[in-house]
Amino acid sequence: MTGRAATLDPHPAGAACGRRVGRALLSSLYRASVLDADKVPASGPVLLASNHTGVLDGPLIFGLSPRPAHFLVKTEMFHGPVGWVLDACGQIPIDRSHADRRALQQAVAVLARGGAVGVFPEGARGLGDVAAVRAGVTWLALASGAPVVPIACLGTRSPGAGIGRPPAPGRRVAVVFGDPVRLSAPEGLPRREVHRQQTERLRLVLAAHVVESSRRTGIPLTRPLRTHLEEAS
Repeated sequence: MTGRAATLDPHPAGAACGRRVGRALLSSLYRASVLDADKVPASGPVLLASNHTGVLDGPLIFGLSPRPAHFLVKTEMFHGPVGWVLDACGQIPIDRSHADRRALQQAVAVLARGGAVGVFPEGARGLGDVAAVRAGVTWLALASGAPVVPIACLGTRSPGAGIGRPPAPGRRVAVVFGDPVRLSAPEGLPRREVHRQQTERLRLVLAAHVVESSRRTGIPLTRPLRTHLEEAS
């Protein structure tokens, strides 16, 4: 690991430059739409939390976000040309095999200077049904006081396609931002219980936002995702 990815606070210039390049590239390859970007606070620390279904999710949100963001990206991606690009764009490598304190410290440093951090609470690409989330985003929100903006990333995985296969050029994709959520720590509860309650609260908000965003945009979800979420509602 080299460059900014190895420093405590990834430089904002890399994220800003990468965002401009990503926006131009994605807009030329896909029929991309952005809804309710004004719900992202224009300044101050913010966490961008999205569902995760395909390999295009990170680049899409990074390029179409109204603010430059530093995403937590699995360490396996920081190799070769892709790793160089992620490093140059100020993204944060995270080892998902354990609680990666260094990655969390880097994210906290970004939030402390009023920056934006992007996370995929599900931890890995899958159905994107937000059936389970990890507590890292909860820890970051409580530690920094930053609001969490739920995001629905839609159209990034064709029905039946593998999680590592990007959608064909020309496909409709969308990024839909939701109302910011502030997590809190009620007095008198053990820390573990606070994190459990607030993580579940965020999971329910994000899951509902994904379903509603699919209805609004007309971009369908996979059948297992739609069935699971609608039966739970």
